[in-house]
Amino acid sequence: MNHSHITKTTTFLLLLSSLNACFGTRTLNSLYKPPPNLLKYHNGPLLEGNIPISILWYGNFKPSQKSILIDFLLSLTPLHHHHHFPYHAPSLSKWWKTVDDLMEMAGKTKTHIFLANQTTDPHHSLGKLLKKSQIEELAERSASATKGGIVLILTAADVAVEGFCMSHCGYHSSLSGNKAYIWVGNSDSQCPGQCAWPFHQPLYGPQTRPLVAPNGDVGVDGMVINIATLLAGTVTDPFGRGYFQGEMAAPVEVVAACSGVFGKGAYSGYTGEVLVDSRTGGSYNVQGLTGREYLVPAMLDPYTSSCSPIV
Repeated sequence: MNHSHITKTTTFLLLLSSLNACFGTRTLNSLYKPPPNLLKYHNGPLLEGNIPISILWYGNFKPSQKSILIDFLLSLTPLHHHHHFPYHAPSLSKWWKTVDDLMEMAGKTKTHIFLANQTTDPHHSLGKLLKKSQIEELAERSASATKGGIVLILTAADVAVEGFCMSHCGYHSSLSGNKAYIWVGNSDSQCPGQCAWPFHQPLYGPQTRPLVAPNGDVGVDGMVINIATLLAGTVTDPFGRGYFQGEMAAPVEVVAACSGVFGKGAYSGYTGEVLVDSRTGGSYNVQGLTGREYLVPAMLDPYTSSCSPIV
């Protein structure tokens, strides 16, 4: 089974997680940035073509929070672009194009992500403190109702998950029968300094002023960054033999390779230049189909082998 963890700052935890065979780390930007180099394709399966996403909303999510995340997913690979919409920033689908470039380089089909189904579990059927084995149990439950694709398990702010905050903000893994799943938690009340940077003061490293969350929700805008990281990693390295750099025991995937880079001129603890909405003060670098603004991390460009911010 392959795990890809979004981890927090210290290299010690990075080493610790690699000992636990946790694949593809994303540290919290302030201290650790691996030197960009080539992503290597290891000739294993990738998720290509149509990719259905099944969401399990575990715990209490407001309708506004759901719409932020659903808009994000539906804007990655839209079938029809809204030409009438006056974009002020690159589209989210332009950011995702790097994933399709990697598909093309491996002789695979371009991706189309769509929402297959949603399940809600507002009453916490397995409780408010989940072990990793229970996350897997939830994934199995959702996967049985979905053919192929990815199960996305999202836990609300009042749900604690084993290892959450202490060593990671989310991870991707797989079930038997080559089914992929992702877990991401809402860190708003538990550890925004680890898992919702740059919308909160970082727990470690340079104490720069936090950016304003583009959708006014620190926890959910933080989840967008973690979902973006893990979704790109899952599609391009679903079962541990896809695209990554470094060792198979602790591979660094396409977004994790650019940890902390959101705009030009990024350095340790500084996101780089991003756009600011004059109405809300929110920081962003892409827009979704409906004009909603998001901040997403840079991906490692396979053509230039560098972290290429899109603004």
